[in-house]
Amino acid sequence: MTQEDKELLLKDISGRLPYCPIVQISLYRNDGIRSDIDLDPRVTENIWEIIDKYHALPYLRPMSSMTEEERKEYKHLVAFSGSPDGAANFIDWLNAHHFDYRGLIPMGLANEVTEENNPYKD
Repeated sequence: MTQEDKELLLKDISGRLPYCPIVQISLYRNDGIRSDIDLDPRVTENIWEIIDKYHALPYLRPMSSMTEEERKEYKHLVAFSGSPDGAANFIDWLNAHHFDYRGLIPMGLANEVTEENNPYKD
């Protein structure tokens, strides 16, 4: 992972901390399975180490996975994102719903949430 990739992940994950993102880390257990950890705002002092040392990959939803109800809410937020408060609310909404608006999934910097692979389900 390049330094630029790490910095992009730091920006993205840091903005998601209030919404407790789940991140896969490459800390292998004895059986060779990677671990997932829930991140919360208390880990901010360790976030760089988590990204740098453990190759953290957040679990994010592709924008195309929006439900019809989410799409309506999204369009409403986009319509009102012209104001300073609107833009912040728009980004907060995307973060709260774990959407990959930065394109991290195709870059290999995030795990795609799917029906079969959804750690947020519970």
